[in-house]
Amino acid sequence: MIMRETCIGLALLLLLAKSAGAAEDAVTAAARKNFGEYLELLAIENIPDRPEDMRRNAAVLERAFQKRGFSSRMLQNPAGRPLVFAQLDAAVPGARTILFYIHFDGQPVIPEEWAQKSPFQPLVKKRDLDGRWREVSREQLLTKELDPELRVFARSASDDKAPILMFLTAMDALAAERKAPSVRIKVILDSEEEISSPSLPGVIAGGGRLFEADALVILDGPLHASGRPTLVFGNRGLTQATLTVHGPKSPLHSGHFGNYAPNPAMRRASLLASMKGDDGRILIPGYYDGVKLTAEDHTVLANTSDDEVALLKRVGIARPEKVAGSYQEALQYPSLNVRGMASGAVGPKAANIVPAEAVAELDLRTTPETDGRRLIELIRRHLEGQGYHLVEGAPTDADRARYDKLATLKQGPVQAAARMPMDSSVGRWAVAALKAVAPDAAGEPVRIRMMGGTVPTDVLVDALRLPFVLVPTVNPDNNQHSHDENLRIGNFVSGARTIRSLLTTPFGE
Repeated sequence: MIMRETCIGLALLLLLAKSAGAAEDAVTAAARKNFGEYLELLAIENIPDRPEDMRRNAAVLERAFQKRGFSSRMLQNPAGRPLVFAQLDAAVPGARTILFYIHFDGQPVIPEEWAQKSPFQPLVKKRDLDGRWREVSREQLLTKELDPELRVFARSASDDKAPILMFLTAMDALAAERKAPSVRIKVILDSEEEISSPSLPGVIAGGGRLFEADALVILDGPLHASGRPTLVFGNRGLTQATLTVHGPKSPLHSGHFGNYAPNPAMRRASLLASMKGDDGRILIPGYYDGVKLTAEDHTVLANTSDDEVALLKRVGIARPEKVAGSYQEALQYPSLNVRGMASGAVGPKAANIVPAEAVAELDLRTTPETDGRRLIELIRRHLEGQGYHLVEGAPTDADRARYDKLATLKQGPVQAAARMPMDSSVGRWAVAALKAVAPDAAGEPVRIRMMGGTVPTDVLVDALRLPFVLVPTVNPDNNQHSHDENLRIGNFVSGARTIRSLLTTPFGE
C-alpha cells in the first residue's frame, strides 16, 4: 500500500513538473514574441504634460487588449489623457472578479543625463566584464537561448509599462496552452499616476458598476532585493508642498548689497536644516505621532531578511539615517524630503546676485497614521516658530516693511497611505499564487508590510472598498524615476509567470 501510494505520488510530481515546464516554455515563447511590442510601446513618449502622447499610448493599449479577446474602451477625462479599461470574463461559471491596476505614464526626463540618444529610443544592453553597460542588437532578445541578464533601457521600461506587457504575455501563454483564466478579469490602465492621478476619482465615480470586483491587484514596484517573489500589503502616501523664502523685491547686485540684504537662499538652507537633524530624524514636534509598531510588526519587518550591507553598497552611502533600526522599519514612518531647489540660476548661467526668492520643493511620504494635511500644518507651525510670517503669494510692500522673515508654504497634491492585513482574503490568494509559480526553499514569498513608494490605493480602495495587494515584478535596481531606467529581461519572463499564476489561481475565501 505504501509502495503504491509512493508510486502515485512520484507520478503526480512528474506530472506537475511536466506541467510547470510546459507553462514556463509557453511564457518564454510568448515573452520572446512580445519583446518587439514592448519596445514599440516604450518608443511612444508618455510624459503626462503632453496629452496627445498619452492618447497615442491609450490607443495602442486599447488595441493590444482587444487583440487578446478583451472588450476595452477609453475612459475620457477633462485633461485629454484617457485611461483604458479592459474586461474579460472567465470560462469558469461563478468565478470571482479581480481588478488589476497598472499605469502607463512616466516621470519627466532630462535627456542629457541618459547614456543614450533618447530615453524614448529603447536600447538593449549587457554588462561587460568591467561592469559597464554595452549596447547589443535587439535580435539578441529573440534568440532561442534567452539571456536573462540583458536589459532594456528606456523611460518606463520598468515603471510601469513592463507589467502591462507582462500581463499581455501571460494571456498569450494561456492562449497557447489552450487554458482559460480562473478569475474574471478587469484592468484599468492609468494615464496620470506619476502626477497623483487627479482624474481617477472622477473616472471611478462616473463608472457605476464598471469597476465592481472582489479584490484589487496593483502591478507596480520593484521586487525585494533578493529577487524572490514579493507581495506588498501597503504603501506610503504622498503630500507635496512648495516652500518659498522671500528676499528683496528684485535680484540685487551681490557686490553692492552683499552683507546688507539678507540672502533668501541662505535663509532657506537654515530653515530646512532646522527641520531635520544630522541623524536624519525629523525635528518638527509631533511629526511621528501615531506610529507604533507592535512586536508582531517587528517580526514581519525582520522576516523580509534584507541584506543591509548590500543595500548600503548599492545605494552608495556609509550609513543610513537613524529614523529606525532597519530599512523596512524606516519605511513605516513619515518622511520629509527636499526633492528640488531653485534660487537664481545655477551652473554657467549663475549671476552674482542676491536672489529675490529661494524655493524648495518638498515631498512628504506619509503612513496611515500620519495624514499629509496634518503634517503640512505641523510644518507651518514650525516655520512660524522659526520667526517667519507666512503669506499667500508675493509679499506686499506693507508685509516687507513689517516682517523681517517672509515665506510662503503652498500645499500640493495629497495621496493617502493605505495598508491591508496580511491574512486578508486577497493576501492568502496572492501567497498561494506566488508559491505555485516560484516556490523557494521555505515555500513562502517575501511579504512586505508597507513599501515606501506611493500608488493611488487611496482613491481605489476608498471608492471601491476592495481588499488589495501590490505585486511587484521588476528588478530592484531598475533606476525608476531617474535616468537610465531599465528592465532586466529575466524579470520580464518571471513577471509574466507570476501574473499567469495569479490569473489561474481561483480566488475565494
